Amino acid sequence: MKFPTAPVALALSLVLAALPAGAEKADRNKPMNIEADTLRYDDLQQTSVFTGKVVVTKGSIVIRGAKMTVRQDPEGYQFGVVTAEPGKQAFFRQKRDGVDEYIEGEAETIEYDGRADKVKFIGRAEMRRLQGAVLADETSGAVITYDNSNDQFMVDGGAPSATPSNPGGRVRATLAPRGPASAPAAAAPAALGASAPARLRPATTLGQEKR
Repeated sequence: MKFPTAPVALALSLVLAALPAGAEKADRNKPMNIEADTLRYDDLQQTSVFTGKVVVTKGSIVIRGAKMTVRQDPEGYQFGVVTAEPGKQAFFRQKRDGVDEYIEGEAETIEYDGRADKVKFIGRAEMRRLQGAVLADETSGAVITYDNSNDQFMVDGGAPSATPSNPGGRVRATLAPRGPASAPAAAAPAALGASAPARLRPATTLGQEKR
């Protein structure tokens, strides 16, 4: 598909389907614990800057990076920006609510918005869904925005030749099948009203998102 405008990033929307299991709902109300080599607090800006092997835990959330800047609004919501060492990626992990599944992501920069309950992966972004320790689905692009509140995320492939690791500016995704094609009985639970395993599925919406 060609657009009549200048080259732009193609955004692919993917959602977690079927099972009503979102990110751990209790995480946003848990305290944020941070370990690092150094801390600099700016009272005027109301920000804390942690540097050196930063490790963040908040309920089931785990974030790792080289530097993290954190601020908290008057209502107690926390906002953080994590950056990796040059040439490396920062890391994010969170358990999904009610199931033994995890969302993992890596990028050069990770932005955490406690109020909106969103995580944004910027630069060589990757996201994976694991069932226990087994990889189920994965996707990559220039920018991935994950909305914890409704388990939907947007993947932006970036402009062509934007990065050496993704010169075509394309979104890449590997989606697990819903069930073995050779097992007709797999459709029975749905007919009985049972919940099907959570899967990633491509949405029908294509959009253009500026970074």
